[in-house]
Amino acid sequence: MTAMISLKHVFKRYTRGKQIVEVLHGVDLQIEKGEFVALMGPSGSGKTTLLNLIGGLDKPSEGEVVVAGERIDQLSPSRLARWRARHVGFVFQFYNLMPMLTAQRNVELPLLLTRLSAAQRRKNAEIALSVVSLADRAKHKPSELSGGQAQRVAIARALVTDPSLLVCDEPTGDLDRVTADEILGLLQVLNRQHGKTIVMVTHDPKAAEYASRRLHLDKGRLVGTEEVVA
Repeated sequence: MTAMISLKHVFKRYTRGKQIVEVLHGVDLQIEKGEFVALMGPSGSGKTTLLNLIGGLDKPSEGEVVVAGERIDQLSPSRLARWRARHVGFVFQFYNLMPMLTAQRNVELPLLLTRLSAAQRRKNAEIALSVVSLADRAKHKPSELSGGQAQRVAIARALVTDPSLLVCDEPTGDLDRVTADEILGLLQVLNRQHGKTIVMVTHDPKAAEYASRRLHLDKGRLVGTEEVVA
């Protein structure tokens, strides 16, 4: 297997007034291409901070972060933005859809940063919506969709650039159990049939069962890892 993500001796500190808060303490981590990893731990353990470092939304205070073959902790802000657009799809708990845009237009948004024509952007968005079984909702606005459908649109938006990696922060935290299982099943299909590497933060042990490996974080340190039996 080939490493998609490699972190070496990663620290993350924030300054709050005169106080220095250390969130991550020397994290070493490797995630292989094609894995589906659930990142678990109590609130305040550093899960979202670690996810943000992996997705290139933040940089470490110390250490090395290599994702998709690139040492992203050394990239300039502009190069990092281009790298994210090329390699990472983001899925958040509350969808982050534009309320005045249709599902198709929401999915097209990441493509506005590319040189694709309007016709090609529309075609790519249609394909992404088809992958998440929402082609028939392309013209609907978020207010006309259920929570599960809105999250599927968000996943289609994350997929539309064909990224190497999906990073998901509590993607089912706002959904009921049945709808959550549908979304997790979709993520599992994207991992197993489409080869997407997925890193998902979750508090939910049932959600973590859909992953191929669980990582446990506590007080900024990785304290355990376990394979999930299919």
